[in-house]
Amino acid sequence: MIPIQLTLEGLYSYQERQTIDFTALTDAGLFGIFGSVGSGKSSILEAITFALYGETERLNSRDKRAYNMMNLKSNRSFIAFDFMNFENKKFRATREFKRNSKNFEDVKSPNLILYEWKDEKWIPLESSSTEEIIGLSYANFKRTIIIPQGQFKEFIELGATERTNMMKEIFGLHRFDLQNNVSALNIKNKSELDKLEGELKGFEEVTKEQILVQTEKLKLEKIHFNETENNFKKIDQHYQQLKNLKTDFQILKQKKEDFAKLSERKSAIDALEVKTELFDQVFRIFNPLVLEKNKLQKEISGQKKEKENQDELLKKIETEVKSLNEQLKLILPKYEALNESKIQENDLNLILQMLQFSEEIKTLKDRTKDGSKQVKEVEQNIKNIQQHIKDLSEKSELLKSQKLESNLLVTVGSWFSENKKLKENLGIQTKKIEELQIKINDISIELKPFKFNVETFNEDFKVKNEALEIHKKELSEKRTHLEVQQKLAHFSSDLHDGESCPLCGALEHPNIVAFEDVESELHLILKQLENAENQQKELQKNLGEIEKILYRKKTFEDQLKAEQETFSQIKIQLDKHQRDFIWKEFNAENESEFEKKRLQSFGIEKQIEELGQSISTEQKNQEKERETLEKYSKVLEEFKLKEAQKETQINSNLSNLKVLNWNDYEEKSINEVEASLHELSKRNLDTESNYKQLIEKEKEISPKFAAQKTSVDHLVKRISELEKEISDNEKLLSQSLITQNFGDFKEVELILAQNIKVAESRNEIQKFRIEFETLKNSVDELTLKLKDFSFDEEEFTKVETQFQTAEQELKIANDAVVKTNADLERLEKEFNKKETLLKNLAKLQKRSDDLKVMFNLFKGAGFVQFVSSIYLRQLCDHANIRFHRMTRNQLSLQLNENNDFEIIDYLNEGKCRSVKTLSGGQAFQVSLSLALALAESVQSNAKAEKNFFFIDEGFGTQDLESVNVVFETLTTLQKENRIVGIISHVEELKEKMPVSLNITKDEERGSLIEVI
Repeated sequence: MIPIQLTLEGLYSYQERQTIDFTALTDAGLFGIFGSVGSGKSSILEAITFALYGETERLNSRDKRAYNMMNLKSNRSFIAFDFMNFENKKFRATREFKRNSKNFEDVKSPNLILYEWKDEKWIPLESSSTEEIIGLSYANFKRTIIIPQGQFKEFIELGATERTNMMKEIFGLHRFDLQNNVSALNIKNKSELDKLEGELKGFEEVTKEQILVQTEKLKLEKIHFNETENNFKKIDQHYQQLKNLKTDFQILKQKKEDFAKLSERKSAIDALEVKTELFDQVFRIFNPLVLEKNKLQKEISGQKKEKENQDELLKKIETEVKSLNEQLKLILPKYEALNESKIQENDLNLILQMLQFSEEIKTLKDRTKDGSKQVKEVEQNIKNIQQHIKDLSEKSELLKSQKLESNLLVTVGSWFSENKKLKENLGIQTKKIEELQIKINDISIELKPFKFNVETFNEDFKVKNEALEIHKKELSEKRTHLEVQQKLAHFSSDLHDGESCPLCGALEHPNIVAFEDVESELHLILKQLENAENQQKELQKNLGEIEKILYRKKTFEDQLKAEQETFSQIKIQLDKHQRDFIWKEFNAENESEFEKKRLQSFGIEKQIEELGQSISTEQKNQEKERETLEKYSKVLEEFKLKEAQKETQINSNLSNLKVLNWNDYEEKSINEVEASLHELSKRNLDTESNYKQLIEKEKEISPKFAAQKTSVDHLVKRISELEKEISDNEKLLSQSLITQNFGDFKEVELILAQNIKVAESRNEIQKFRIEFETLKNSVDELTLKLKDFSFDEEEFTKVETQFQTAEQELKIANDAVVKTNADLERLEKEFNKKETLLKNLAKLQKRSDDLKVMFNLFKGAGFVQFVSSIYLRQLCDHANIRFHRMTRNQLSLQLNENNDFEIIDYLNEGKCRSVKTLSGGQAFQVSLSLALALAESVQSNAKAEKNFFFIDEGFGTQDLESVNVVFETLTTLQKENRIVGIISHVEELKEKMPVSLNITKDEERGSLIEVI
């Protein structure tokens, strides 16, 4: 987890909202949070843990946590923490709680709201589990990332079970806890076995014999089906012939009946045809003339009505035109005098401006006088500040000449640290080599009792084992031979005349073979065989022990070779490093002298920094005074410029007066002139507006009057044209009646009133004639076709019965074949399924045996404890690298048989003692080493590019040299992509930090945060 930003308000001593941007701090790799006791340093860590987990080290839920965490001067507390998790995803955790306005001590517990940064915006998350996002519980978060005050030693003092559970969570060792998985697999396998055995019970009667019986049955039923099918085909052919003949006679009868009905309708169709043709002829000649007549009469009626309306509208417009001309005659004299009145209005406006400018000039003169005094005061302040800056700069330059260069101090300090580190590493490497050589010598001593050749011992043991196998084989053959003799001797001793032989059954035994007693010889052979087997077991045991010892020896020899190479590389690095010391101002063998000069230089640098801050402050004051002077000067210039501009404007307005005289208005007030101007302006505006409205109205109404008159004339002309067209239409109607031999128009109207649909009538007539002819031809054809045939209904019924019987027999035979074939296919399918189930049963039974073995391996979480102990030993080895350096190779850490931590004390012959015997400073050193090693493992496990680690206090227990060692250890973490934050009040650490936060407590404002 990497912190990005923390915002807190109304929490503990933080009254005002404070925001910490961790970006600059984490970029430095190492930073500190410093302040006096009670300033609020540890509250920053509590704000982070509370935002993430809702837990704090100082308070629990029973302590009225929300009330006690809230600042007593605040009514609202707020925490927002932005961070990056191990997947490089950005998240925000917020908590807010408010005080009840009616009950001061009532503060509700806050709820966690989580956000994720996606698509350049914060998206709320449904889940509120930070453990899933960070990958750590609150307890392990305190042990690996943020270690609260007083909890630094917790990890080394944990019990074996608690420590195993912690390792299990941090390193995901639950993946090695396979007991439940194996148990679940076993239960699942047993369930599948039971299910499979249950399924097999349903296949007990499915055999190959059943399949053969069913196959034979199917052959017989197929033969019967073929015979039945041939008989059915013969009967079906005769039946179909009779059925077709019956159908033809039935169709002929029906068609004759249909033809008789059509013959009855023929006369009505002929009459319809005559009426339709007459209607069509009259409609085509007279209908267009009638339609035209109706249209003209309708149009002339509408035009006459429209003329009456337009005449009335024309009279109304003519009245409006007369009224408008009279109004224009009345307003024209006022409009002609408007220009003169507007000139007078403009003069009054200029005079009003001149009066206003005169008032403004008086005000500007008074303000210019006051501003000049203030400018002189600011100029004197600037001179005083310049003198003070000069004095401080001279003092700073004097101190700079006494200070050593920072780069030089850093470079030389790094050289001494690296030199010390290389010497320590060389000593550690020498010790490792000596220990490995002792182990190799001890192993060589272990091998001496076996007396063997290292190069050929495998072949030698193989030859000995083969010889013993041959010897055992020979002894086994002898034992078998002797046992046969012993059994035959027993049988021969039990033979008696008249009794049957147990081997051949004979009753007579003329020549009984005599056998010697082989009991002693057989006992000797069995003893020799047992000795051979014991020798073979001893040989195998010795071979196993030798191989184990040789493997250990080879492992240590490989380690020795690697450690010797490392020793050589460190020696080369040390020699090269010492040759690189080129600074004549210092002694390579006297580091304390260098430290003294460095501290002196730090003191001088601090004084220079303080002087620089003072100079910077004075320069800022000077800049402020100059800005003030420039501002005042600029304002004075603006006053003078405005005054001149006003005078110029007054003169310009005076020259532009055309009608009025300035002297007549110079003594008048601004309000009097404004009133006169307003009255004159209103009068002019009304005259101009009224005149324009009348002119616009005249322009609008004149075209309307002319258009209306034209419209009336057009209507008169159109009515005359329509009367002529009606007269022409009546003439055409009279001529058509004479031509078509009609006496008057009523006869035509009667015919048209029939409203016959000509197209539909013609279609009906045509359809009838086609149907009539078609049916007539069809009756003739069928009569001719059936002329030589006759149909017997009794014969047809008899054949039909035979057909139905044969059809039923064929269906029964076919059903029998289908059923038998389906039964056979079912049997074959079930037999194949049975064989598959038997194979699966064998697999599941073997899997059951394997799972029982695995369950015994993983039960009781023993495997997890074993893996946890490996991780702990690796953790212990990594921690010792830093712990050795911090304790100057006097102490190291190890795990005992119970997986508890112990201290090896090299000042007391390397004897072990409890970690509880460590002093406070030593306990801090070992805890820091373990915490750093644990954080490294967490970082490696999470595959994160960087990781974060926070230490609260602990440095107060260290002496100055130990503080330097710890600080150098922490600075090297930057190269390992580690970010370390420190909370302390130790001043020596504050001076060494590249960047830090300084917490101060103000009585009124509460805790305040400053980046330094």
